[in-house]
Amino acid sequence: MPRPTLPTPMTEALPLVDLIIPVLNEVKALEKSVETIRAFLGPSFPYRWRITIADNGSTDGTREVGEKLQKKYPGEVFFFAIPQRGRGRALRLAWTQSPADIMAYTDVDLSTELRALEVLCRAIHEQGYDLGTGSRLQKLSQVKRGPKREFISQTYNLMVKALLFTHFSDAQCGFKAVSREVVQKVVPHVEDQAWFFDTELLALCEKQGYRIKDHPVKWDDDEDSRVKIVKTAWEDVKGLLRVRFYLWSSAFRSTRDEWCKGSPAKPESPTRQHARA
Repeated sequence: MPRPTLPTPMTEALPLVDLIIPVLNEVKALEKSVETIRAFLGPSFPYRWRITIADNGSTDGTREVGEKLQKKYPGEVFFFAIPQRGRGRALRLAWTQSPADIMAYTDVDLSTELRALEVLCRAIHEQGYDLGTGSRLQKLSQVKRGPKREFISQTYNLMVKALLFTHFSDAQCGFKAVSREVVQKVVPHVEDQAWFFDTELLALCEKQGYRIKDHPVKWDDDEDSRVKIVKTAWEDVKGLLRVRFYLWSSAFRSTRDEWCKGSPAKPESPTRQHARA
């Protein structure tokens, strides 16, 4: 009779995973999402963990809910708020300020099944990957969403491949994990502060030789999503053109050896800082 598999003890020797939840006016969904994530992680998750709520510009009481959860679960749930909106802005701040070894994020609607989190974290900690990303566009992905969103997603990802010559399959799935090296050396060069942040991060990582774990996920569309599809799509197109020209530029060629994989971490140039601001 096989022996049962026991949960890995939460010791200091294990990496710390920080799961970020970027939120904007999510007073109705936030508490339920955090409770669901805590129940999932519990004592059986193979790494030490914490949850960080990153509020970017909420005006509906989300801050009060986040502060309440931080008090309710001290040492497990952390909260911060910034006045400016932008998922990319919130993730940048949360990741760069985190003490964790592996930084991850999930959208508050939990459209992506949480089981994929362990796969992405193990890929980084045990298999030498630098970034793990969920994919809704692989053969093994299980996706439930309407034909309009499916068409837009497929079209956008074809554009990413055509313009940037990349290999990852899904540029904007809201479920990722990154190593500390990626946070220190690549994230400072990502200009976008909003939804294009994901695509730009993936593209720059791939171009600099970082290994990407492209993992199929189970994903259920959030029918209550407030993402403005047309506006976001147009901003993404502009972002693609900007990154394409940046990869062709002398600025990229002159700095790529300084922040590619394996090189000593150096701060971004003043020009790049100004562009992000």
